[in-house]
Amino acid sequence: MKQTELLKTLRAQTGLSYNECLKALKEADNDLEKAKALLKKWGVTFAEKKSDREATEGGVFTYVHHNRKIGAMVELMCETDFVAKNEEFMALGADIAMQIASVAPTSREDLMASEFIKDSSVSIENHIKQFIFKLGENITIGRFERFSL
Repeated sequence: MKQTELLKTLRAQTGLSYNECLKALKEADNDLEKAKALLKKWGVTFAEKKSDREATEGGVFTYVHHNRKIGAMVELMCETDFVAKNEEFMALGADIAMQIASVAPTSREDLMASEFIKDSSVSIENHIKQFIFKLGENITIGRFERFSL
């Protein structure tokens, strides 16, 4: 595959910027899988640098299971209203609410350590870190609650 095709594929799979994907591909000698692994690693490092920044914006997200017997509500916090209105941030909030309904965590630590239900190769903590890398802001989970009948 040509580098332009690899770049297009990597951008489509990660949603990251042209420059980040190009940098990863160059460092990985145009190996797509190595480039994805590098981007994940960089995302974790980037998120750790942002972790001390205050997240006072965000939104409340909900999930109700199709049988209407299980539901969840979560506060997902970010640094700016701009990111809070971002479609990807809103999708992350919906996914985390679904995660809470699915795994019934008893604490934030349990939630963060749980395998993401849509991709068992990554924990919720690392999934959030990839969004921090992508959106450029600290993202944290506030209060959450699971409801069941």
